Amino acid sequence: MGRENHKLKAVNLIRSKICDPKSVLKLESDSPDCNYSKLKFMITSSITEACNNSILLLGPRGSGKIVVLEIVLGDLLEEYPDMISVIRLSGLLHCDDNCAFKEIARQLCMEHQLVFSKMASFDDNSQFMIAMLKECGLAHKTIIFVLDEFDLFTQGKQRLLYSLLDAMQSVTSQAVVIGVSCRLDADQLLEKRVRSRFSHRKLLFLPPSFENSQRLLEHILSLPTDLSLPNEYVDEFNRKLKTMVADKRFKDIINKYLNYDSTVNHLLRFMFCAVSHMDLENGFLSLKNFETAFSSIQRHPKLDCIKNCSVLELYILVCLKRLEVKEQTPCNFNSVMKEYQNMSGQTSDKYGRNVCLRAFEHLLQRELICFTDSRGHSYSVEYRQVKLLISAAELQQGLKAHHSCPVTLHKRMDHEG
Repeated sequence: MGRENHKLKAVNLIRSKICDPKSVLKLESDSPDCNYSKLKFMITSSITEACNNSILLLGPRGSGKIVVLEIVLGDLLEEYPDMISVIRLSGLLHCDDNCAFKEIARQLCMEHQLVFSKMASFDDNSQFMIAMLKECGLAHKTIIFVLDEFDLFTQGKQRLLYSLLDAMQSVTSQAVVIGVSCRLDADQLLEKRVRSRFSHRKLLFLPPSFENSQRLLEHILSLPTDLSLPNEYVDEFNRKLKTMVADKRFKDIINKYLNYDSTVNHLLRFMFCAVSHMDLENGFLSLKNFETAFSSIQRHPKLDCIKNCSVLELYILVCLKRLEVKEQTPCNFNSVMKEYQNMSGQTSDKYGRNVCLRAFEHLLQRELICFTDSRGHSYSVEYRQVKLLISAAELQQGLKAHHSCPVTLHKRMDHEG
């Protein structure tokens, strides 16, 4: 029972490491060249030297922008608890200038225990923000504005960005504006008057390389020397992990996964899935755990839909793909029927027009095909133009996985491919 307990404890320990952003960041946080160190230095300088700053964190989704920012802000709030005030906005919620100024006023009032007025006008909230920037500057307190989905704030007249950056030109204010965006050209979206007030400091977040991903994986999955776990078990676990990580088959799985999705966020999800398949009787991670995790993550809902289609629905999908190859798109049900009649002329798989129409409508419900124009509701289904929502590779894979797909249909699809 004791051995079972420590094996379960080891699994829970690894899971907690995977879910803890700090354990992921710990691998690189000591390096002065990592984004964590750079961002912390920039914000710390603004706090201690009482200067204004504006920074952009750029990179694809899942590359760790928000995670690094939150850890930096958490560390700084512990180091300078009375010198920082954090205001958070999201372009998905507050891209309208009026809404953004109201949310800033609300958060400032909450932070400084003031009464917030819901009836305050745009100008009132704007003036209140500028006044608070001056007051906090005189009190040597830095206001950090975090603008998530920064590129959405560049739509419209950009009054929020202009007001913020313009107020930061004053020697009495003390603020840092941090924009977070997936668009690498986010700073080019700024108007000339806004761009001239921007500091043009940018930190680029990129998915890790294969070597860094492997290093991160080994760092997260290895067990620390802990008094609650037997030393012999920890040593054997880490030794087997190193042997597995060095295995060519394991490297092939990781390489395939990184080609599928190379962001840190998804790599952690992949690790969590692999650890969840660990055999508690054995108590060690195996190659099979990662193979199972890869196959489960790689699942595609469209492929599952194709596998559950009828033979007639498969014929219609292949007809649509053939029309695509012939560049006869967009097409409608009538053109699909002509192609189907040409295909089924040499086979016994022949169905009536009404049956084919029901199968066609079923494919629309499954969202394997869709209408190209949402405005043609007054037209009959037969005459509305449609397009395929799956690629040729997905269709081929679906046909191979289908338990009763005709051999002739396979051959026709392979010929088209």
